[in-house]
Amino acid sequence: MVMTGSRHMQMVGQWLALALVGVVGLIWSGAASAQLTIEIDRGYDEPVNIAVVPFGRSNVPSGVENIADIIAANLRRTGQFAPMSADNMLSLPSSREDVHFRDWRVQGVDYLVVGSVTAEGNGDLSVRFSLIDILSERVLHSERMVASAAASRDLAHLISDTVYEELTGVPGVFSTRIAYVLAQNLGTSDARFRLQVADADGARVRTLLESPEPILSLSWSSSGRYLAYVSFERSKPTIFMHELSTGDRTVLADHDGLNGAPAFSPDDSQVALVLSRDGNPEIYVKNLANGDLTRVTRHPAIDTEPSWTPDGRSLVFTSDRGGRPQIYRVEIASGRTERLTFEGDFNARAQMLDDGHRMVFVHRRDGVFHIALQDLERDRLRVLTETAGDESPSVAPNGAMLIYATRDRGRGILAAVSIDGGVKYRLPSPEGDVREPSGSPYLNRGGRR
Repeated sequence: MVMTGSRHMQMVGQWLALALVGVVGLIWSGAASAQLTIEIDRGYDEPVNIAVVPFGRSNVPSGVENIADIIAANLRRTGQFAPMSADNMLSLPSSREDVHFRDWRVQGVDYLVVGSVTAEGNGDLSVRFSLIDILSERVLHSERMVASAAASRDLAHLISDTVYEELTGVPGVFSTRIAYVLAQNLGTSDARFRLQVADADGARVRTLLESPEPILSLSWSSSGRYLAYVSFERSKPTIFMHELSTGDRTVLADHDGLNGAPAFSPDDSQVALVLSRDGNPEIYVKNLANGDLTRVTRHPAIDTEPSWTPDGRSLVFTSDRGGRPQIYRVEIASGRTERLTFEGDFNARAQMLDDGHRMVFVHRRDGVFHIALQDLERDRLRVLTETAGDESPSVAPNGAMLIYATRDRGRGILAAVSIDGGVKYRLPSPEGDVREPSGSPYLNRGGRR
């Protein structure tokens, strides 16, 4: 981490999230790393009882994953559902016609997911599934999907999204992805840092970027096509935009001094970033079409960590202009600035929810860093996490969950918590320390026809 002046160095040491990246090499690797594991800590007291029956299989190659198992695991992870074990099922229907409703009612099942997988002549998979209300004996949703055999996990996530939305009214996010940094051999000459992308459940890990230097400050574009980051490979911090599908990258900022903390606008037409080209860290907005830079803040304090409001008209950011790190909002067109946080002596790394009046951020309480949620309309602050050293909150696109970095048993891990605090789970890696999570927007994952 680099900033000008001793005071700036002190602030960087204190702040968790002035994210600057040191990158030496950039690779697109087809090889997968060990996936994150999921350890559920807390769910709701009365989850919905659901049974995801093992799908019938016809001519399906042995390497195709069990779709029903993935769906059940996805629903269990939300803490809102309690999927029945297949070992306890009295029958294994694959269609509505095969369902004996009395048996499921006796076992206390509220909803049933049944389906079948058939391998077609060209190798594609044809998947049929139905979501059934046991009490009313009514089919709530029925659909057929076709995809390549390699996309069976994508289909499982899509079905999970459908089931979740049908039963909760909230779009599912099982088909989204997470980006994070895996750090290995820390404190040694063999230290390595990998920028990785995985499914929302931690599976199918891919390495996008590898370096002997730290990697920080990951930012998804709203389309899910790009990740932005900062690299020191030019002997100074430089912001790059990385296209996930090709590995190609574009320089976004290479000015004298600091280039950091990129954040894509909601429509992907602009990137907010921090530059010290004039001697002090200030927030700018870059137009991606013509390259024009617009300076947004003008203050002798440190202004950093910009994040967009949902309407794209304002930025929330961290500044020590009041003496300690607090969160402010600035209107881009007018420059009008207001302070948003007053409770606590440290608030940083804010991200606004899509409703435009709630935000999550890093909040220090009793000397410990937690993730907090603040309702700006009601002026209410709620601490969501009970772990320590929490940082880098990233909200899922449905606004129901957020993922963050924390520490557990001396190791860096990822963790997730629901916005209401009712669900909590951890995603440690067996390979090293995990940090800097960033959840993707909704994605068109492909493979579905």
